[in-house]
Amino acid sequence: MNFLTALFGGGDAVKAIGDTVDKIFTSDDERLERSNEMAKAKLAYDLEVKKIEAQLLTNQTDINKVEAASTRLFVAGWRPFVGWIGGFAFAYAAIVEPMARFIAVQYGYHGEFPVIDTEITMQVLFGLLGLGMFRTIEKAKGVS
Repeated sequence: MNFLTALFGGGDAVKAIGDTVDKIFTSDDERLERSNEMAKAKLAYDLEVKKIEAQLLTNQTDINKVEAASTRLFVAGWRPFVGWIGGFAFAYAAIVEPMARFIAVQYGYHGEFPVIDTEITMQVLFGLLGLGMFRTIEKAKGVS
């Protein structure tokens, strides 16, 4: 035994080799345990992200409440302004322009009519209408 101890430096080399081999070749149980730890860490991370997002939405809601309560035109008046602009764009694109084109063609005019790019105005208008629906529900329930 003294010969082997002397040969391998008191067993430190054998222990080091064994530790290295153990680190390289892990068992299925160890892999499963590490996988579970990673899944738990990901869930904890996702939960924290959701908490931060919820806090940001709460903060934005508080800002919206303060803006809506204001009597200043440039603070509380921008939503109605955007709504009216979206409404006019929608009315022109859906009613005025087709009717004007129809009437003009009936009287022999075949020229170009101005076209409004309604993609962005409709997105904003539908967003405002969606939010407006929530306000309608609040009014129906008596919430001020």
